Amino acid sequence: MTNQFYVPKRAMAIMAHPDDIEFGCAGTVARWVQAGAEVCYVLVTSGDVGIADLSLTREQAAEIREAEQRAAAAAVGVHELVFLREPDGMVENTMALRKQLVREIRRYKPEAVITTDPTLLWAGDGYINHPDHRAVAAAAIDAIFPAAGQPHLFQDLGLEAHKVRKVFAMNWGDGGKENIYVNISDTIDLKIKALKEHVSQVGQWDPEPMIRQWSAEAAKGKEMAHAEAFRVVTLVSDEDWEKLQNPAEKQA
Repeated sequence: MTNQFYVPKRAMAIMAHPDDIEFGCAGTVARWVQAGAEVCYVLVTSGDVGIADLSLTREQAAEIREAEQRAAAAAVGVHELVFLREPDGMVENTMALRKQLVREIRRYKPEAVITTDPTLLWAGDGYINHPDHRAVAAAAIDAIFPAAGQPHLFQDLGLEAHKVRKVFAMNWGDGGKENIYVNISDTIDLKIKALKEHVSQVGQWDPEPMIRQWSAEAAKGKEMAHAEAFRVVTLVSDEDWEKLQNPAEKQA
């Protein structure tokens, strides 16, 4: 377990719905952006069944939630977003979805990717992890490794294979799997601001007390006021990563 702060040059967050990033990792994203990282959000759905108002069509709901997600991203300095527009509530970990995610990874070439833990089902005593979260996480992991880095796979995309260096997995329901705690004490206000941009979801509810409580619990005993916790897997060592970034030196 470590609290050392790592900053990728380019990062990507792959999530199922608008607001998943804000609940889970927006404090870390804000720190990365402030430190000079470039970040892209990939939302597999547009949350089109996430507004329980039958006076709205699913298309109208999607427009609202995409606009909210763009505003939330801007609050932490992220301006590149991709919406795959898969049907909300019906996501499956298919080869077609894996290929779409490989396309985005190869296009953007992130050094680090944040997603959720696909093994999380029972999230504490009062929540079952959404099936879209599980399906998207599994598809993201399968796209990251090994698919995106295999040059003979999905050649029809016409994009160079890309290996992701680190995977940051969120698992908020099962403590003990985390090995990295990111200090978000200086960016928690931005995280809360971003979350509040999802007006259709928070309504009159103020999420700030809950977010502060969660992040304080994650930081407990770690010499920080607020933290976000991740299970981080390093797929490419520092030495090998440098070789990948400088192929000329590798051949010398």
